Amino acid sequence: MSDSATDERRAVVLDLLPNGRPDDDRPSYEQPAVAYAVGDEEFRLYELELADDTDAGIGDTVTIRPAEARTAVDRFREVSYDDLSNAAGSELEYAVTQIVEDDPERFVGIYSEADPLSLRMHQLDLLPGVGDTIRNSVLDARKRGPFESFDDVEERVSGFHDPRDTLIERILTEFRDEDLNYRLFVRPGRVEG
Repeated sequence: MSDSATDERRAVVLDLLPNGRPDDDRPSYEQPAVAYAVGDEEFRLYELELADDTDAGIGDTVTIRPAEARTAVDRFREVSYDDLSNAAGSELEYAVTQIVEDDPERFVGIYSEADPLSLRMHQLDLLPGVGDTIRNSVLDARKRGPFESFDDVEERVSGFHDPRDTLIERILTEFRDEDLNYRLFVRPGRVEG
């Protein structure tokens, strides 16, 4: 992996288990501190083995790749939503909201760039609360130019309220439901390091 900034992978800490995982049979003094986190770019869920001297806390962003850039994390593995602790599951919505708010251009782009999935289905149809009328209004509005912000989407598309929360709800649904046929944000697969 090259050293460019695009290769750096970061994750937002959702929960800390300073005494290790509860299902680890080793004595607690032998267990590494563990955290659950969500990737801020690719929306993957991770279990992190934390370095002994880390001071990472809930809501902090830590580097997981490349290995040379890691300071807070010794190892990580991808996990499913069902593997998260209850606290991490509860914190996920707040972390996703913060990720969306920190990079709105990236997420507003879905409204400007969404494509058809088939002759009968469009990516916009996957968003909760978006039916034929709203979808067609979005498609018509974007012909006049790309959307600049969530407020711009709301102003230009009549009847579409809170497009930011609509995306957040879709992201959370993709985390929680492994059997979805189509995904816009959360990519399945296993990554370890």
